[in-house]
Amino acid sequence: MEEKNKAWKTVSSKYLFRRPWLTVRCEDMLLPNGNHIPEYYILEYPDWVNTIAITKEGKFVFVRQYRPGIGRTCYELCAGVCEKEDASPLVSAQRELWEETGYGNGNWQEYMLISANPSTHTNLTYCFLATDVELIDHQHLEATEDLSVHLLTLEEVKRLLDNNEIMQALNAAPLWKYIASL
Repeated sequence: MEEKNKAWKTVSSKYLFRRPWLTVRCEDMLLPNGNHIPEYYILEYPDWVNTIAITKEGKFVFVRQYRPGIGRTCYELCAGVCEKEDASPLVSAQRELWEETGYGNGNWQEYMLISANPSTHTNLTYCFLATDVELIDHQHLEATEDLSVHLLTLEEVKRLLDNNEIMQALNAAPLWKYIASL
């Protein structure tokens, strides 16, 4: 059932834009069937992390923040970038949870690995499940962050998902997986 690797050939490649959080590359591509795509755009991002964090009391730790891309304030899992100085995606996820919410400790496991868009994005998102987390500190937000912390029940999370109020696909996927596993 599995077909052989049908990798496209890169005829040429040039960078159009390079910034710490986004790099855009234009590829001249040749497909295995002979078709030619003279301009195919690849977005380079650092890897990302997100965490389904559940307290000892069974509450889900969410953040709520404005998202300019869709012009809405959204409920989201705690998420962020895998920093180069972090030893692993797990360390990045634990750091992000602590910085954005003040929560930490608990039992951690890598839950799933997903891509926002494997067609054009180079990065992966490491999703974690952290149970029995507890409030250990206050938020340590960056100057570019403005978010609030919310503790939600499983029923509230289900309702948000059912009503399309969790708009971030990289958050919805692990949450739906978690709900399906119950």
